Amino acid sequence: MKIRFLGAARTVTGACFHILVNELQILIDCGMYQGENADAINKTPFSFDPTKINYLLLTHAHIDHSGLIPKLVKDGFNGKIAATPGTADLTEVMLYDSAHIQEKDAEWLAKKALRAGRHSFPEPLYTVEDVRKAIPFFEKIPYGRIEHLGQGVKFRFVDAGHILGSGTLELWYQDSPVEKKIAFSGDIGKKGNPIINDPQKVDTADYIVMESTYGNRLHKNMEDTIDELVEAIKVTFKKGGNVLIPAFSVGRTQDILYALNKLVREGRLHNLDIYVDSPLAEDATKVYLAHPECFDEEAMRMFKERAGNAIKLHFTTKIEDSQKINLKKSGAIIIAGSGMCDGGRIRHHFKHNLWRSECSVIFTGYQAKGTLGRRIIDGAKTVYVLGEELAVKARIYTIGGFSAHADQNELLEWLSALSNKPEIFIVHGEENASLEFERVVREKFNFITHVPQKGEEFQI
Repeated sequence: MKIRFLGAARTVTGACFHILVNELQILIDCGMYQGENADAINKTPFSFDPTKINYLLLTHAHIDHSGLIPKLVKDGFNGKIAATPGTADLTEVMLYDSAHIQEKDAEWLAKKALRAGRHSFPEPLYTVEDVRKAIPFFEKIPYGRIEHLGQGVKFRFVDAGHILGSGTLELWYQDSPVEKKIAFSGDIGKKGNPIINDPQKVDTADYIVMESTYGNRLHKNMEDTIDELVEAIKVTFKKGGNVLIPAFSVGRTQDILYALNKLVREGRLHNLDIYVDSPLAEDATKVYLAHPECFDEEAMRMFKERAGNAIKLHFTTKIEDSQKINLKKSGAIIIAGSGMCDGGRIRHHFKHNLWRSECSVIFTGYQAKGTLGRRIIDGAKTVYVLGEELAVKARIYTIGGFSAHADQNELLEWLSALSNKPEIFIVHGEENASLEFERVVREKFNFITHVPQKGEEFQI
């Protein structure tokens, strides 16, 4: 088997691994790059022939793992895409949302170009129609079911506990007298997630492709995280401002609503007026409701009741409803995508709130290098949003306990379940995080480890 690391190599985004085994060509994930020069990177031709790919095995729905699927199909892919039912359903709504945003952004940039007298217009990476053509390639594979791809290759998904439907992939192959197994961790969730199940572990493997997003740090515990969330909201409202929460519409938004609802029921917060300004978040919540097998009874009840009536919850889908939120100058909690602030409606809310010292921005998820969110948490005094320079005067909070990723200790615990000593390929982390995690893994387990460069190939 040959494996090439085409994305998420010494960076967090753009997951894509290319396997050649027994005349089969297989992709593990096909993610969009997010961060500096993202548009140019995502428009670069694939470094393989899409028409020759037999299978795409998708670990979960987040755009940095699934976002280039419509481009893959547009460029001639005609194989099968295997994913869990939850992942397939979430990916559909996420890709439609991604295409819609790209079409709108391209339209806005075209108008800007016309006003400047230019006649070359940017094209979206893919369109809603491209997504429509990609959806029929999906096949839904339940957790635990072994699927045979032929040529001595088979696979199964086990629950990664990251978002609904997320999977760790176990892949068996026989290109010699002895069958071997490679496991792709996918993004591993933290334990104690308030909605979905804890991650399952892999008991044995010859090789593991291991994520390292938080390979060099630990999360705050949930109790401290909730205390900080309460304090941020109380301080902001006392100053007469709004709270902005850039959040991934899938997973993170549902977790935050769960927590806020619970805080009101417990009497720690009162009369919360919450705007979820994301059509994707509402669609994703409906997908969550369609998969009760992935979370507990209390969470199911909360979603059925639209966060219980303990909070005033408004889902906005129309542009005009989103614009009306800007009339609220205080007392609102505005949850909007994208989670890293490089797209979506959060940018419009920044234009109305980021420069106001009485407002706050609460980051609850990872901010990749080069993204607008990362520039803000790194202390930028001004940022450009939708072509306009804005002062960053709002108070900035980073609350890591809501992360859907395992931290260093939880990643090590996941590896400790292995009964043998596999060779480890460390991916999906910024370079310093991946290298630090490699050092700790070598010290603790004495495993053979690699931190691949983008494009690097291994024969295993």
